[in-house]
Amino acid sequence: MPEFRYIARELSGREVTGQVSANSEMDVISQLSSKQLFPVTIQLAQVTGTQRVGWVRRPRAGQLATFFSQLADLLRSGVPLLRSLELLERQTSHVGLKAVLKDLREKVADGTRLAESMRQHPDAFSELSTSMVRAGEEGSFLEDVLKQVADFTEHQQELKGKVIGAMVYPLFLLFAGVSVVWAMLVWFVPKFAPIFERLAERDELPLATTLLVSVSDYVGSYWFVTLGLIIGGVVLLRRQLSTESGIRRWHQLAISLPLLGPVVRSLAVARFCRILGTLLKNGVPILQSLRIAKDATGNRVLSDAIANAADNVSSGKSLASPLAASGQFPAEVVEMISVGEEANNLEQVLINIADTMERRTQRLMDLAVRLLEPLMLMVMAGLVLFVVIGLLLPVMKSSGTL
Repeated sequence: MPEFRYIARELSGREVTGQVSANSEMDVISQLSSKQLFPVTIQLAQVTGTQRVGWVRRPRAGQLATFFSQLADLLRSGVPLLRSLELLERQTSHVGLKAVLKDLREKVADGTRLAESMRQHPDAFSELSTSMVRAGEEGSFLEDVLKQVADFTEHQQELKGKVIGAMVYPLFLLFAGVSVVWAMLVWFVPKFAPIFERLAERDELPLATTLLVSVSDYVGSYWFVTLGLIIGGVVLLRRQLSTESGIRRWHQLAISLPLLGPVVRSLAVARFCRILGTLLKNGVPILQSLRIAKDATGNRVLSDAIANAADNVSSGKSLASPLAASGQFPAEVVEMISVGEEANNLEQVLINIADTMERRTQRLMDLAVRLLEPLMLMVMAGLVLFVVIGLLLPVMKSSGTL
């Protein structure tokens, strides 16, 4: 049974904090009411138990999408949740997913809700999917939510595959170009050292060749320094990304880059609009929908802007105004949300926004990849040309003086 931390007040107004075991927040409220305590905040306690099930591979997104879809079909057919989890556990062949499903089944059998059981496996289930399942349980439309989580997971996996597929050729060009230049600097340039030395003694070594020799000497003799700097940079970056401030700086950078930033922002806004529209369409209250949908962005900066918007909505204001004030959402998106609120069809407008932005983002990514390929070819050609010129100039000069 999950643990909840709470802050409550007594009849006298004195603040009380504590932790209780309960199946849901409603159970926590019931327990506190029996003690004549009035809850102020209730939060799920940090899980210290089973977060990883043994040394097993993490389930892939496609396998999780299949699990959500099959679970939705079983529940829609009238199969009880516990029996459905047992059937899915028995039929899955992935060791990691089987272990996760076994733990889910055992926790559900002990009376824990499905969402709270999923929350104890953050390596398998995202915060977004857990929050949506929780909303489905509380709103009695779990089957529909599971199907939507499955569709969303498949859609994200498809989009990720398109991005990776589009980047394969540019990355191959980068790897091939760097490998060729590195091989020339390490093995080819040193063979011309006698010619370079004679020209250097007569002060006739071209500037391009001088730079080429310096780079070649550094790469050949101090490659371990470069490798150490790269490893140190990766370690420092990982350490920064393990802190809240580091994650926020990284997310701010991601949406601020000249070419990549608009793509990242569009994808995040599209995910937010799709999840928010889907939840509202299923009757989830707007404040709860905003709390769930803000995690769909995958960006802390945008999530903070949505959280601030939720605070304004709770005080009776519209959603469009605080989103516009944050400066993080495109003007046309804010305008369409404002129109949707006035026309009382916000859920459909949000889904239409998501479809439009995803199509636009796909075109932007295709254009960026098309521009990236010739750009990388030009950069690689320039590096190779620099090496060739640095080699040929002294050879030509040497042949003319001999």
